[in-house]
Amino acid sequence: MNGRIITLFAAAIVMLMTIPVQAKDFRFNFKNAPSVIFSHDAHLSKNKGCKACHSAIFDLSKKRSFSMAEMERGLSCGACHNGKKAFSVATEKDCNKCHRGTPSAITYRIPAGNAMFSHDSHVNGRGFGCKSCHSSGPMRRGVTMADMEKGKSCGACHNGKKAFTAAANCGSCHSSLTTKTLKYKSKPVNDAVFSHDFHTQAYKCGECHTKKFDYRQGSRKTTMAAMEKGKSCGICHDGKTAFAASGDCNKCHTGYKPANLIFKNSGGTVVGYFSHDFHTSVYKCNDCHTKNFPYGGGKRMTMADMGQGKSCGACHDGNTAFSVKSNCAKCHKKP
Repeated sequence: MNGRIITLFAAAIVMLMTIPVQAKDFRFNFKNAPSVIFSHDAHLSKNKGCKACHSAIFDLSKKRSFSMAEMERGLSCGACHNGKKAFSVATEKDCNKCHRGTPSAITYRIPAGNAMFSHDSHVNGRGFGCKSCHSSGPMRRGVTMADMEKGKSCGACHNGKKAFTAAANCGSCHSSLTTKTLKYKSKPVNDAVFSHDFHTQAYKCGECHTKKFDYRQGSRKTTMAAMEKGKSCGICHDGKTAFAASGDCNKCHTGYKPANLIFKNSGGTVVGYFSHDFHTSVYKCNDCHTKNFPYGGGKRMTMADMGQGKSCGACHDGNTAFSVKSNCAKCHKKP
């Protein structure tokens, strides 16, 4: 009886070993392109069993995605699809053997206005194929406009020669582009206001971006002293191309009225007063800023320093205005 059971068990094992493996098709999904279907049946019919791929090429214990560039170097599907064992993953005409269907348009979400990339307009009738951009080609995510202007990503073709330059023509890609009025915090004075609407009436985007400014508000802050030396806004606001950055503060700091100042000593006792009201009725802001005084006060000076022509003493020398060495009550008395 026991011998019969053993015989039946052995027969069952033999039968199981002769049943073919039923492996399912495997689907690889992509965000902006049709799925790629891998057929186990089609591959098993041409190869000698599962071990031809597992785990020689594909390790089932490690779930990992491979890029087309890696496949072209012989990894993953590229181990066989190299143009010798099977059609090459690097051959343009064979792309649709795996990637069947039409890739969709891609939208890049950008605060100023989304940019849309149309596969149809770049491939159909334009002389370009998949390999023109993928994977050894120029297409790469996460690049800035400054990178594109240097020839990276879209800028490899959009350079003003092969196609319109990425350095201008913003509306060609950013169809919903809306420029904003920018406000820069400038405490203790009023915020500085920059109007894109006003500036784009006279200039193109490419004249400022990215030669002078990144495409991001507040990407770098610049002092008024630096602008007066030709940096940031001061590149154009130099008194020639446009009004000087050292000129009328109210043109940018709308509604600005400088406060009258009170100076205290280290003990908190009031020792002096400065009237902006009086001085701005006679002088312009740039008569003092930033020639004699930085915006924000700067280093404190002693009366001895002023007597040597520093700080207030630059004007209060007895010639331009009364001397700091006399008439003490004019400053050291509450107005």
